Amino acid sequence: METQKTIGVLTSGGDAPGMNAAIRAVTRAALKKGYKVLGVKRGYHGLLRGEIEVLNSRSVSETLQKGGTFLQTARSKEFATPNGIKKAVDVAKIFGMDALVVIGGDGSFKGARELANAGLPTIGIPGTIDNDIASTDYTLGFDTALNTAMDAIDKIRDTSSSHERCSVIEVMGRDAGYVAVNLGIANGAEAVIIPERDYDINDIKKMIIEGSNRGKKHYIIIVSEGVGGSQKLCKEIEESTGIESRVSILGYIQRGGSPTLVDRVKASMMGSYAVELIEKGSVNRIIGEKDGKLVDYEINEAIEMKKSIDEKLIELVDILS
Repeated sequence: METQKTIGVLTSGGDAPGMNAAIRAVTRAALKKGYKVLGVKRGYHGLLRGEIEVLNSRSVSETLQKGGTFLQTARSKEFATPNGIKKAVDVAKIFGMDALVVIGGDGSFKGARELANAGLPTIGIPGTIDNDIASTDYTLGFDTALNTAMDAIDKIRDTSSSHERCSVIEVMGRDAGYVAVNLGIANGAEAVIIPERDYDINDIKKMIIEGSNRGKKHYIIIVSEGVGGSQKLCKEIEESTGIESRVSILGYIQRGGSPTLVDRVKASMMGSYAVELIEKGSVNRIIGEKDGKLVDYEINEAIEMKKSIDEKLIELVDILS
């Protein structure tokens, strides 16, 4: 008699809208094939401690529309050690886990690679609002984060216009400017400052002064968190231009909230695809999206890939500002 296959699923790193939809898809797609599904609480930290529960169709109902991750996530220093990896694999074996689906970003995928090398087959699903994973055009949570931030910036623009201010708005993105550039276009920012290119603060000051001379009443400057220095930039702008300036750091509101249709659908597709790969025995792979289609890469190949921001998007910011 064939032994029932068991699939584990966990979320790791920063939470992102769409993670719950991916967990739901992994669970229901696996159950349809007769597999047993185990949910690992608190990421790799929970794996080490055996914080594992059986998931069924009911377990994942009413999760599709919720932000964050109901399996939760946590960091683990112990997991980053050789002994931690060995212990994690041992725990997975104790629970009869044949494969583990990891939903997260680059750091999570590096952990998945270590598990794979130690004997636990893994599949990675990209989940991070930063959209900075090289092996995919799109990461779960990106669209929701953009829409959340876009709405917030629209509201800031209203009060900025009322008070004739310059608003310096810091958005998330770690060391990548994908969030900032897209918001710069969507919100009509006068300038976007990202880690991928240098900027001259005098050019920004000049733009504001020239705009003021033409009768312009408000300005939006978007700064990616990887650049930093938003407070200093704001102070310099006010001192040099005489325009009242304020900083708004959007922070973690960008990570929360109900996922958009885009994130729900893409998460569902990726979660189901992960189970397909496991069924075929095609493991130790990272799922991604290229040119609108699902793809998968060998885990080492995926992690070694490099990603650069679309220069045309950066040019568009400059053209439209």
